Amino acid sequence: MFFSGMGMLMVLTGCNPSVLSTTTGAVPGPAPTALAGQSEELTIREGDTLKVSFPGTQNLDTTQQVRRDGRITLLIIGELKVVGFKPSELEKELVKLYSSQLVSKEVSVAVESSSFAVYVTGSVLRPGKIVSDRPISVLEAIMEAGGFDNAKADMKAVVVIRQGEDGRTKNYTLNLKLVIEGKENEPFYLKPSDIVVVPERFSWF
Repeated sequence: MFFSGMGMLMVLTGCNPSVLSTTTGAVPGPAPTALAGQSEELTIREGDTLKVSFPGTQNLDTTQQVRRDGRITLLIIGELKVVGFKPSELEKELVKLYSSQLVSKEVSVAVESSSFAVYVTGSVLRPGKIVSDRPISVLEAIMEAGGFDNAKADMKAVVVIRQGEDGRTKNYTLNLKLVIEGKENEPFYLKPSDIVVVPERFSWF
């Protein structure tokens, strides 16, 4: 089977070993913590609504949606491509671009709303694309896909396939049966374009 070759490379510090493991087609690095999807800053994408604030120079403040070309339009400097930046990175870039205009060398960038797609496949009732405008956990995405196919689903070996910024793919194997039974309550949050695969249980018959 597709998943039979996935070996556990490392276990998250402080987590039950049966809850989460990682595999990767590249040289493995440190495993992310269970909070990685929760606390890690996401990059700005097309369709995000950004609030850009300039303390002390409020006439430059703006709230607008990132266009399909990945740009927004700002006073003085005009069009700026923002897709691919993290908010904190864009703040630093704007401080440089507006250095001569700012009373205080400070800019705040906040993502006010964001929608992104993840994909759920395998032993669920309605496999396909899930679009969310808020942080969404693996279990929530599966519920959006109709829930587990209880006759087939292996809840102990749900796999999240994630494309890293370096182009390398990492696989995270989660035991969601522990979550459902209340034995583990730390959610694993998804990132844009993650693929959730719910495998079938192995059966001799």
